[in-house]
Amino acid sequence: MGTTYETDVVAWASEQAALLRAGNLSAIDVLHIAEEIEDVGKSEQRELASRMSILLAHLLKWQFQPSRRSKSWQFTIRTQRKEVAYVLNEAPSLRGKFNDAAWLDIVWSKARSIASNETGLDLDVFPEALPWAVDDVLSQEFYPE
Repeated sequence: MGTTYETDVVAWASEQAALLRAGNLSAIDVLHIAEEIEDVGKSEQRELASRMSILLAHLLKWQFQPSRRSKSWQFTIRTQRKEVAYVLNEAPSLRGKFNDAAWLDIVWSKARSIASNETGLDLDVFPEALPWAVDDVLSQEFYPE
């Protein structure tokens, strides 16, 4: 057998892909391939959560510091909306995360922390629960007042 998963995951992946393409299924590392496939899904979920947290944090900043609104904040909001749309286009099943209250609570908690750190405002200034509909958050026209 070639390179082990533990030794060099990149070389291992290349070798496993070659084995699959050659149809040499008896030689593949089934356990680690299954783990890597699951990790792809987890990575996409983390990407969506990260993009949503940044988007929500900037919407909070927009709402709670109107005198500091800037083109930079608008750019970040637009960019994160586009990135969320891209992630959802690549993995439409992730749209179900928006109906997962526990997932949304984690994303919202991160957003509040980011907004607090970046504004210097106390965490308690920001609502404990997401005050906007997800469809509004993702809409290019929505800016909370």
